[in-house]
Amino acid sequence: MIWSCFCLLLCAHRDIQAAVRMLSAACLLLGFAPFLVHGVPPIWTQPEQVHLSYAGVPGSMVVTWTTFNKTESTVEYGLLGGRMFKLIAKGSSALFVDSGKEKRKMFIHRVTLIGLKPAATHVYHCGSDEGWSDVFSFTALNDSSSFSPRFALYGDLGNENPQSLSRLQKDTQMGMYDVILHIGDFAYDMHEDNARIGDEFMRQIQSIAAYVPYMTCPGNHESAYNFSNYRSRFSMPGQTESLWYSWDLGSAHIISFSTEVYFYLEFGLELIFKQYEWLKKDLEEANRPENRAVRPWIITMGHRPMYCSDDDQDDCTKFHSFVRLGRNDTKPPAPGLEDLFYRYGVDLELWAHEHTYERLWPVYGDKVYNGSADQPYVNPKAPVHIITGSAGCRERTDRFQPNPKAWSAFRSTDYGYSRMHIINASHIYLEQVSDDQVSRY
Repeated sequence: MIWSCFCLLLCAHRDIQAAVRMLSAACLLLGFAPFLVHGVPPIWTQPEQVHLSYAGVPGSMVVTWTTFNKTESTVEYGLLGGRMFKLIAKGSSALFVDSGKEKRKMFIHRVTLIGLKPAATHVYHCGSDEGWSDVFSFTALNDSSSFSPRFALYGDLGNENPQSLSRLQKDTQMGMYDVILHIGDFAYDMHEDNARIGDEFMRQIQSIAAYVPYMTCPGNHESAYNFSNYRSRFSMPGQTESLWYSWDLGSAHIISFSTEVYFYLEFGLELIFKQYEWLKKDLEEANRPENRAVRPWIITMGHRPMYCSDDDQDDCTKFHSFVRLGRNDTKPPAPGLEDLFYRYGVDLELWAHEHTYERLWPVYGDKVYNGSADQPYVNPKAPVHIITGSAGCRERTDRFQPNPKAWSAFRSTDYGYSRMHIINASHIYLEQVSDDQVSRY
């Protein structure tokens, strides 16, 4: 900063030299003035990083946001076209201390809205009398089993090189999606620069996540400090700190789980078994005849795939994939997930991690089980796998092996993301959007 000193000099001739010396001293003192004033810490009560998630209960939505000083947690909301902010909901905040060197502190606020009118547009803002967010809107999810929801799905979206972000922002603002599924790996990485990268990423996705529920699962890039940034920043259903949970929408039962329990044993080997038992019970419940009749689709989302044809030696490139077949190097041996998902009739498995797009034929036990030669995806005899991890991050896209196995149906190294439309109880439509070619596959 350059400081200028302007003074009015009125003096006798004989005092000019003395006055100049005084003026120089005054200007010098003024120049150092910024360094003599003690800094006052800023007050950060303004809400930011606003995002939504579905609470798993019909007529509900969770609003989550961040402040850097403690404030009240309030959402004022109402129906679009009605009286502005007619309704008020209160919640609470939790102090999150990042484990980096600076031990930065932030307050994560959560407020659950209930009794929302299904399929109706609501407007809201969040915060307190010490600062309010912008005004946002969302459409409450339709709780009917005949609802035909539309999704955007992807993983591996970073703060740097977020190739698909602008198109996802525009899609969302055009009302194209009811839900976003982010299948692990956020920001690259949320803990970096003492969690400032996480803050910036959450600000980036606010233009999406403040308007539609943003449903997540953890990836390997969230592992720092035992996934603390992920567990603290997101608010998924259930009581598992967003690590695994399930929810219903339209004619689908959707399960989110952590593949990372197979790879970060230092955070607890028991997590593999705890999650496995939870998955088994959840799938048993979803397969009760009365439940499967209402929601015949069972869809899973987890970060690291069981199968892939990339050339990077990741878990999915190996026949003895930990996620697929489990681990025999633990005591007791840890069970994999392929047999479990096959036994309980999972229809569609969504993955990311590989920075590519790959669609598989119905596969089980490394073999193809198409519905028929002419219509492979009609009544398939095994789950269908979709890998969609090319949304864009600093690690760029991956490469494929030149000769994939028979289960690989389509591959692309373009940046992009996927769209899914659960049309009804018998049809799901999926497409991949290339951010390089502006086309669909």
